[in-house]
Amino acid sequence: MIQKGSFLNVVDNTGARKVLCINIINSGYRQRYAIIGSTILISVKSIRFSKNIKVKKGEIYKALVIKTKNLNFNYALNYKSYFDNNVVLLNKNNKLLGTRIFSTLPKKFKYSRFLKLTTLASGLSL
Repeated sequence: MIQKGSFLNVVDNTGARKVLCINIINSGYRQRYAIIGSTILISVKSIRFSKNIKVKKGEIYKALVIKTKNLNFNYALNYKSYFDNNVVLLNKNNKLLGTRIFSTLPKKFKYSRFLKLTTLASGLSL
């Protein structure tokens, strides 16, 4: 479960490595936890050292939760858990900042408003 104060990994090529969850944006009234597909507000805590860095340390961005450690219900009536908490960074208009995603995505994103994620990712999982 992702809540305020959770550290997350970034799995796109924006240049950020670790981020901190500040707020959960669209989970409903007084929702405490973010699930897969939720939009959260994050602060960049560490960056990768390369030439193509699109973010700065300490800046605040939106992010989309891709994977969480807790058990997740999917459409095939199975429960799936992942090894870590992963996000993808978004800009203010909810468009992707990065151009590549280094992880597989749940099939849930194939039927969501973030369809572009499925083309950029390395594959789909259950």
